[in-house]
Amino acid sequence: MIKKINLNHSFIFFLLVNILISLNLIFFNFSISPLVCLILILLIGVTHGSLDHLKGKRLLEYYNIKNTFYFYIAYIFVACLTIILWLSFPTYLLALFLIVATYHFGKEDTQFLISSNNYSNQLFFTLKGSLIIFAPLFFHLTETIELFKLLLIDDENFYLILGKLEELKIFLFALSLSTLANIYLFLKNYEIKKIIIFIDYVSILLVNFYFSPLIAFTIYFCFLHSIRHMVNLIFELDKENFLNGVKLFTIKSAPLTILTGIIALISLYFLNFKVILDDAIIKVIFIGLASLTFPHILLEYLLEKNEKQKT
Repeated sequence: MIKKINLNHSFIFFLLVNILISLNLIFFNFSISPLVCLILILLIGVTHGSLDHLKGKRLLEYYNIKNTFYFYIAYIFVACLTIILWLSFPTYLLALFLIVATYHFGKEDTQFLISSNNYSNQLFFTLKGSLIIFAPLFFHLTETIELFKLLLIDDENFYLILGKLEELKIFLFALSLSTLANIYLFLKNYEIKKIIIFIDYVSILLVNFYFSPLIAFTIYFCFLHSIRHMVNLIFELDKENFLNGVKLFTIKSAPLTILTGIIALISLYFLNFKVILDDAIIKVIFIGLASLTFPHILLEYLLEKNEKQKT
């Protein structure tokens, strides 16, 4: 059932992308403001990680720790450490964030089709997910560089390297590798429902070709990546009744979603004293997402590792 829902979701996302592209062509560079991007990410994007407190409780059980306070402290510590390190070493943290994100996106968007998580699949998940990173670099390098500069990346050597990579067609090569990874994952243990992989691949290419990096990322992150992850979480909550699972997910995810939104708005308020609103929003979106991504992925890794050892 979950494969059928995700197949329908992929078709709907493809339709959404084409509607947005049509609006873009009809209204001549139809755009979405950074504020709308932030609202969408806070309402939809962040929500897919808002059950981490429940996963944290499961993880603590493996270590015979009953007090969930330790989980919250560790989670907040990793998030705050990420922000501190980003402010201190922005270029290195950005590079690390992009590497981690490629694997995370590739795995989370595909794992419901491929249960095995061996080393070869991990490599192909990473190559598949790299499409999210390399597509904006290939189609809109100048705009992507401007985005990086707003994220405190002022290392000129970094931008010289990006220019050299473009000159050597490395971004095109990376997209080719991602294409091959999609083909491999589609053909391995073939079934027709794996057409999802190609529908998503085409959708991601289209959205990155027609829209700026910020808008393309928002559309992908909210309406493909996050919704797909939410569907998986809903099934974990109730495998028999999907609508009841949606209800449970909404109730259980609300506290952390609201808290994250409040923190983001407070950060935005103070940043707006130093930079213009749109620039402040971009900082909150990407540095904020990095601070949530690292503890989220670490939690997923530790939970998966302990569950494997148990079985």
